[in-house]
Amino acid sequence: MNSKMINKAKKFRALVILAIVAALSLGFYMFQGNEITLDLDGKVTEVVSYSRTVEDFIESEEINIKEGAYISVPLNTKIKQDTKLTIKNPKDYTIDEGGMLVDITSLHTKTEDILKDAGIELGELDYTLPDLDKETPPNTTIEIYRVKEVIETKDIEIPYEEQVSMNKDVDRGVIKVTQEGKNGIRRSETKNKYVNGVLESSVIVKDEVITEPVTRLVEKGSKELVVATSRGDTRYRRKVTMTATAYDISYESTGKGPEHKYYGLTASGTQARPGVVAVDPKVIPLGTKLYIESLDGRPDYGFAIAEDTGGAIKGNKIDLFFNTKAECYSFGRRKVNVYILE
Repeated sequence: MNSKMINKAKKFRALVILAIVAALSLGFYMFQGNEITLDLDGKVTEVVSYSRTVEDFIESEEINIKEGAYISVPLNTKIKQDTKLTIKNPKDYTIDEGGMLVDITSLHTKTEDILKDAGIELGELDYTLPDLDKETPPNTTIEIYRVKEVIETKDIEIPYEEQVSMNKDVDRGVIKVTQEGKNGIRRSETKNKYVNGVLESSVIVKDEVITEPVTRLVEKGSKELVVATSRGDTRYRRKVTMTATAYDISYESTGKGPEHKYYGLTASGTQARPGVVAVDPKVIPLGTKLYIESLDGRPDYGFAIAEDTGGAIKGNKIDLFFNTKAECYSFGRRKVNVYILE
């Protein structure tokens, strides 16, 4: 064999050896797996995989991926030794807000993050069950409590008091108001706490008197009521100024003649006589004892008793009995003080 042929044989053997080495290297690479750290919904496992990409790995491991799932790296990422892969599937929750239920999904397990996913904002006083910082298992109902605090103001009247004093310079029975009473005002402020629209608590935060009440001052007369009479000072209960007229037993005065069965008798059935007077029983009851005082300086009619009535005697009018027409004409019509005696 010449030298050329020997050289060609050597080169051929070298190429065959290189080819064998390359084939062996490629096979070794193809059959060597990569270790992957898989975090699937919080459960961490170590997996040896021969997949080329993340997508291949998910398919080969038959990992259930839900719509909207979070995958930490793109699906076409090539798998290398010690690749870390995190997959979070969305979880089902129910939101209960004041009895209204809404089903949602979230990638998170912390209550606060779940509500953020749902676009739910809480006020400063609002709270939840479970608490915002708690881990919430899937299929949990999260209750939302909306809290509202309202300050309500209410004005309450303070009734005024009455102070009564006796005045010996004022006739007994006379009442005089020297100062009118006026109610005061008390203002209270209450903090009412409503949870989901229902009143849960009420706390008085302020209570003060805005206006003090004004006491009603009353004076009652304690002076003895007496009128000077022929019998001395005589006590009376009330004094009324009236228009007085006079009448006698005649037909002109009474409308009754001697033949009338009630001739000379009063409405009370007594005999008409001086000291008997006719009154309006609505003003002075029959049987009331009186003293009639003149106001023009002439002698008083004196003591009398209300025993009669008359068709024209209404209101503050009084008719005084006299024995004769002459006395009636002399008396005429005049103002008198009528004292109602005790």
